[in-house]
Formats: sequence, C-alpha cells, structure tokens
Amino acid sequence: MRNIPIPVDTTRLTFICVAAPRPRVLNQETGEIKTDRNGVTVYQVGLTATDEDGRVELLTVGTSGEPEVSVGQVVEVDRLLGYVWEQERGGKTRWGVAYRAASITPASPSALSAA
Repeated sequence: MRNIPIPVDTTRLTFICVAAPRPRVLNQETGEIKTDRNGVTVYQVGLTATDEDGRVELLTVGTSGEPEVSVGQVVEVDRLLGYVWEQERGGKTRWGVAYRAASITPASPSALSAA
C-alpha cells in the first residue's frame, strides 16, 4: 500500500489536548524512539477534534519536536495530514489512519473565543 498523505481541513474543527505529549516509541522491546529526517524526536499528542455539529473524534497526532501544550488546553494543529495504514499479523489484517502535523501549539485568543 502506497502511503499518500491526505490533507485534513482543520478550519471547522476545535482541538483539545487530552493526553500530554510523549516521545513516539517505535519498538517497545528496545525502547527505540522515532525521529524525523532531521533527527528530531517525534512526539505524539492525544487530541479530541470537535466539529461544528458537536461530533467528537479522538486522535493521536505526531509532530516533530516537543509541543508546549498541556492536558485540557485548546490547541491549534498546523498542516494536519492523515495517512492510511494497513498491517497483517497472525492472519488478520488491521488498518487505520495515522495523523501527523507540522506543529501543535496553544490556541490563539481569537481561536479560544470561537471555541
């Protein structure tokens, strides 16, 4: 399966941090941490995404470098991309969408008033 990024329109979504940033572990046995092409540690952050109709999704979003966000904070997600993945293990196929953002930052005051 070719890994083609799918841009996500975040203009109508409100994001709240629900799990603090932590380094993305590639291998639980060795403790290997994921890095990007430049050698910067990739962090994963748990977020809720709420749309204008009140529907809520829980996302884990990866980003390079440690975001300065905390649990409960409204955040802005810059250049969010989705990547469909597929994995076969033990004769069963699993699939999902992995999310990656250029950055995750605390929301600006204007974004807070819109939320």
